Amino acid sequence: MTEDEFDAFYATAFPRLTGQLYAFTGDHGEAQDVVQEAFVRAWDRRREFLADGAPEAWIRTVATRLAVSRWRRARRWLELVRRTPPTDHAPGPGPERTALVAALRTLPEAQRMAIVLHHLCDLSVEQVASETGAPVGTVKARLSRGRAALARVFSEESADLAGSARPSGLAGAPGKGQREGGRVR
Repeated sequence: MTEDEFDAFYATAFPRLTGQLYAFTGDHGEAQDVVQEAFVRAWDRRREFLADGAPEAWIRTVATRLAVSRWRRARRWLELVRRTPPTDHAPGPGPERTALVAALRTLPEAQRMAIVLHHLCDLSVEQVASETGAPVGTVKARLSRGRAALARVFSEESADLAGSARPSGLAGAPGKGQREGGRVR
């Protein structure tokens, strides 16, 4: 079968075979997938198809076997999932992780990418440069600027936390050793 003959065969047989496999599988998308896969496998054998005399039967058989194999894999997977007890609860990210992500969001994208690749993915500066397409010197500058920006964000947050941690009644009240009206108490 030539390429043109195969194309014509495909155009006429695909809808018919898809309908047949849809009746078998009950899923139109699955039927299209297995018929398409069978045609892909037939492409390499197209020269032998005229000699076989039943190319549509061959494709239907292959598509049916593919559908059955997929069904068996899905059934095995479902059995495995049923045997594996679900975890009680997957914990969410901790406050440190949440703070880090929020701080990273304040960085420009290039700095954020450099910081994440270098510090969280453990890539070297050269690997970060290769992955981002930036020169090594640019990556070093982005890392330096990004770290400085993160340090500012975290120092501001810790200052805010320290300020809010004081009891409100003592915030401005003079204590022992503090001046009050020109006198030391």
